[in-house]
Amino acid sequence: MSQILSQLNGVFKIIFLLLISYPVLGAFSWFVGAICFRFLFRYNLPAWIPLTKRIEPMITIMIPAHNEEIVIEKTITYLMTKLNYHNYEVLVTDDGSTDQTPVILERLMQRYDNLRVLHIEKNKGKAHAFNIGVGFAKGKLILSNDADTVPEPDALWKYVNYFLYRNSNNIAAVTANMDVKNRTKIIAKSQTVEFSSIVGIIKRTQQAVLGVIYAYSGANTMYRKRALLDVGLFRQNRATEDISIAWDHQAREWLSLFAPEIMFFMEVPEDLKGLYHQRKRWAKGGTEVWLTNFKLVFHHPIRNIGRTMLFVDQSLSIIWSLFFWFSSIAFAIKIIIAVSSSQWVTIYQLLTTSAVFISFEMIAGILQLMASLIVDDRGRKLKYFLFAPFYMLFYWLINTLTILTTFIAAVKTILGQGTGTWVSPERHRD
Repeated sequence: MSQILSQLNGVFKIIFLLLISYPVLGAFSWFVGAICFRFLFRYNLPAWIPLTKRIEPMITIMIPAHNEEIVIEKTITYLMTKLNYHNYEVLVTDDGSTDQTPVILERLMQRYDNLRVLHIEKNKGKAHAFNIGVGFAKGKLILSNDADTVPEPDALWKYVNYFLYRNSNNIAAVTANMDVKNRTKIIAKSQTVEFSSIVGIIKRTQQAVLGVIYAYSGANTMYRKRALLDVGLFRQNRATEDISIAWDHQAREWLSLFAPEIMFFMEVPEDLKGLYHQRKRWAKGGTEVWLTNFKLVFHHPIRNIGRTMLFVDQSLSIIWSLFFWFSSIAFAIKIIIAVSSSQWVTIYQLLTTSAVFISFEMIAGILQLMASLIVDDRGRKLKYFLFAPFYMLFYWLINTLTILTTFIAAVKTILGQGTGTWVSPERHRD
């Protein structure tokens, strides 16, 4: 019995050490992964091939929209006038808007011949609106485009390069590199650092080392219509349809690609309330995907080892977030007890031990962020490194907190109590 207890104690110590060191190990892994993506990833395009008007495939730019009166006209005007492409349409699926969005869209249709609008009477969510739109899309390639998002002018023909490249028939989707459009406040500027950290490093590592990616960017991703139909379109009861369909595609052996050279620009929350609601949705959607794919990964762990490793990493991320908050509460209680009983040596040991671990995590995080800002967009975002401490001390806490606060809601969704209806974020006029 004592031997069993000793073995269990050893196992718990290993798990404890792994959870404590997980952020450090992760940061160094992403750092190495970026190098692998740069030099080893076989789907990197050697050069862009400009497309003539004669061979441009038809593209449907689809904008699911709900109460977007502040941004919709500016976005559509940009898409109609700034893109270096000819053979495309813009299809807006208006999902039960109750503001002036339908009126604005009717007026814009009089101005642009290649703008079409579908009016859905009842708000049933972005995934539902997108699924309805697929049935009306003229293009075999469909670009998802949020109402507050604009791609770079060359984005369409760059996307098409991937779908026309050799051995590209199994490509389900290509997701682009996100950047912040509204950089007026420190919260928004800090998200520039975060997007580079997440997109610039993590997706490169997932793609190059594991052969899979965790998520598309729902704000701007080009899908092969046939691949959407193959997996039954988007799951309509999920908080994040872009994460779910990325896993569904890869489970069906489709290839999902990240294209860091294709840029798009999106509006991000500029206040704490909006930021927290955004991260709650992301965290809930991630946990839903984790729970949905557990059985698939568990029964076939070797069939796609890359997906299995991605699942393990996501598992550690969720468990670590829960561990972080519970251990922080336990740490605070222990400090209070030590202070009340004047155990100064214990207090010193607790504070110094935590300081050592925090220092290692900060150093690893700084290296990750520095590397990501250098490799992303040819180093143009390096100036935003000044906002790295704000991101590391603040966003990091919010992201772990939202996993904790949405875990039960995610479980309810998997049990059939989820809903895909959406509430548009608060918009601010220029």
